[in-house]
Amino acid sequence: MVETWLVELLKGTGRFFLHPVLYYLVFLAGILGVKRVKRERKNFHIRAEDAYFELRQLFPIGIVIGLVLSIVTIAAGVAVPFAAILLIAFFTLIWSLTTNIRLMSPAYTIGAAFFAIIIIAQNSWSVPLFSKAFSSIGDKVYPSMVVILGLLLLAEGILIFRNASKGSSPKLAKSKRGQVVGVHEVKRLWMVPLFLLVPGNALHLPFEWWPVFHLGAKEYSLLFVPFAIGFHQQIKGMLPKVAIELHGRRVIILGGLISLLSVGGYWFPLMSIVVAALAVVGRELLALFAYLKDDSMMSYFSKKNNGVMIIGVIPESPASKMGLQVGEIISKANGVLVRDEQTFYEALQKNRAHCKLEVFDTNGEIRFVQRALYEGDHHELGVLFVQNERKYDEKLG
Repeated sequence: MVETWLVELLKGTGRFFLHPVLYYLVFLAGILGVKRVKRERKNFHIRAEDAYFELRQLFPIGIVIGLVLSIVTIAAGVAVPFAAILLIAFFTLIWSLTTNIRLMSPAYTIGAAFFAIIIIAQNSWSVPLFSKAFSSIGDKVYPSMVVILGLLLLAEGILIFRNASKGSSPKLAKSKRGQVVGVHEVKRLWMVPLFLLVPGNALHLPFEWWPVFHLGAKEYSLLFVPFAIGFHQQIKGMLPKVAIELHGRRVIILGGLISLLSVGGYWFPLMSIVVAALAVVGRELLALFAYLKDDSMMSYFSKKNNGVMIIGVIPESPASKMGLQVGEIISKANGVLVRDEQTFYEALQKNRAHCKLEVFDTNGEIRFVQRALYEGDHHELGVLFVQNERKYDEKLG
């Protein structure tokens, strides 16, 4: 029995590398990085993070969360039809083509697949190339799909809270009053892999009650399936880290609620339909609420009377090594009052070997930072400001 499980585990892992979504996510993450760098260079003549940043965020934390959730899904014996996996991959592709990356949230990809499989089963539609997979689904509601939706929604919230604020991208845009202001934007993709049981001919059921979310089959196979999680948020009214972590906590609460309610669908199939709809509507309302709240606030990154506000810090630059943070205001440089970017750099030129700054932190308290400057250091210290004298056509959306 143990040997059979090990063999199936290895086979299921091997199939993971045959799944097109894995390679598609790598491609999309690369595109996101290139587009971000191009926009940052347009706004600031320099990029913040390199073009591979989004690609580096795609795997590590998502794989860890996926392995933890895999233990839960295997222990509970969460089983899904192969047709569901095909549909989830299909809607991942379709929603990505809209270029709205947040539509790759599990609420929309798995939610759409759940309702599609019900419609296909009810109408006995034939799907070309995969007629066998879809002919076996029968006229059923699959509560296991909603269980996975809830778990991945929970994973999405954790990923937003823990990872999304890292490397948020500064950009310049026009406010409703036509003034150039700074905003921060996050477009992030994560890949969360899950081990799932699908009807097959490899594993015999060891217990009468297992799998809990059975499909009526007597034998199952293991598949290691990559799931996409997309996130997009633009922030102008507060510090990006604060806004993003708040949004992440709300998605965690929604994911936890959906996960708990989804279990009831095993006994009451109609409940699965209600909970799946709640997941889609709830996720959309959270995104709408975050947008409306931010839109109602004054621009956080705008011209200040007491100095110049930092909208971005280049990684590994002198500014980064000095501990300067996004949202802080530089009021003096080398003893000279700073009112705009030009006076800031003129003050730095007074002492090319040393830099001493007087800074208001995000709590409004004054602190002093200083550092020796060396040949080869970034000539502009590595700080990005809102450059009010420029003209930009981009509008806040």
